[in-house]
Amino acid sequence: MAIGVAGVTIGHWTDPVGLTGCTVVVLPDGATGSCEVRGGAPASRELDALAPDKTVATVDAIVLAGGSAFGLAAADGVLRYLEERGRGVPTPAGRVPIVPTLALFDLGVGDPSARPGAEHGYAAATAGLGEQVVTGRIGAGTGARVGQWRGPDGRRPGGIGYAERRLGDVVVAAVCAVNAYGDIDDGTGPVAFDSVAQLPPATGFGDARTHTTIGAVVTNARLDKLGCLIVAQGAHDGLARALAPPHTRFDGDAFIAAATGDVDAHVDTVRLMALAATTAAIRSVAEPA
Repeated sequence: MAIGVAGVTIGHWTDPVGLTGCTVVVLPDGATGSCEVRGGAPASRELDALAPDKTVATVDAIVLAGGSAFGLAAADGVLRYLEERGRGVPTPAGRVPIVPTLALFDLGVGDPSARPGAEHGYAAATAGLGEQVVTGRIGAGTGARVGQWRGPDGRRPGGIGYAERRLGDVVVAAVCAVNAYGDIDDGTGPVAFDSVAQLPPATGFGDARTHTTIGAVVTNARLDKLGCLIVAQGAHDGLARALAPPHTRFDGDAFIAAATGDVDAHVDTVRLMALAATTAAIRSVAEPA
C-alpha cells in the first residue's frame, strides 16, 4: 500500500496460525538511511552499513520481522524482489540491494517453529503494490504482545501501528511493530512503573529477551545519513514517550530512518515530527480495532 511519502510502499505477510509475519517498506531509488538501536538485545541485519561513516549511501527497503533472529531470513526474499527490478548498489558483478532488517521475539506465542523466510519476505514486498490494511495484528505485529511484564495472564495483543505527521510539504511516516515489555502510555493517566511498588523484583525482569519494539520512520525530506540518524533518535524519543518502560536490557528496541529527498527541511523539524509520528503510531495499537 502506498503511504503519504511518495514512492514508498508497505506490504505485509501474515501467518495467522503460527502467529508471526513480516512487514516490508520498499523505498524509491536514491533514498538515504540510518538507524539507532537502544534496546539491549537486538536482532538485526545490515545495520552497520547505515552508519554515517560507511560508504553505502542508499537504502532500498526496510524489513520488520517476527521470528526473532530466524526471521531475519525474510530479507533474502526482499533482496531477490529488488534484484529482479534492477535495484541496489552498483558493483562489478551487478547491483546489490541494501535491505536493513529488524526482528522481534514472537516465538513464545502460536507455533514457535513458524518463522518468516525468504518466500515470505518476497510476498510482503509484492503485497505492497496493492491496497491492504496497514495496521493491526498483521505482518511483523501478528504475534506481538504488550504489557508482558504482567506475565502470560496479563499481557495483551500488540501489533502494527502507523501514523503520519505533516508540516507544509514535509511528511514523516512511522510504522512500528509493538511487542513491548511494558505498557502503552496513552498520555492521559498514570503510567506503569510510576511507583517503586510496581517495579519487578531487583533480581530480574522475568522472561528475558521475549519482547522488542521495532520500527521504520520514512520522510520525504532531503537528509544525509547523519540527518537520518538524528531522525532515528527522534523516533526512539517517541517510543520512550509511548511505552513504559522503554529500552530495557531485554528488549531489542530499534528504529531505521529513511529519507527520499524530495523536500528541503531542517533536520530538527523532521526529528520532532518523527517523535510525534512514532508516539502516535505506538499509541494507536492500544486503540479499539
